[in-house]
Amino acid sequence: MKQKKVKFVSADEAKEFVSIASGCDFDVNVFYNRMIIDAKSLLGVLSLDLTKILTVEYDGENAPFEAFLERKNPMHAVA
Repeated sequence: MKQKKVKFVSADEAKEFVSIASGCDFDVNVFYNRMIIDAKSLLGVLSLDLTKILTVEYDGENAPFEAFLERKNPMHAVA
């Protein structure tokens, strides 16, 4: 399983994330505290606290999806 940290600054980014995750042919989950949400569920993702850093876990390869995760990685944010 691969894990990446992400942070969204708007609901639109969360919607884009769900759209890209839905194109993956493998399971994608989002974790925050003890909550586990299916990343392909828009309502599930929007129910999370988007002001927090979230953990995305997946087991597969999809270049556009992984590129999106890299762009939303909070460690790459410019201070």
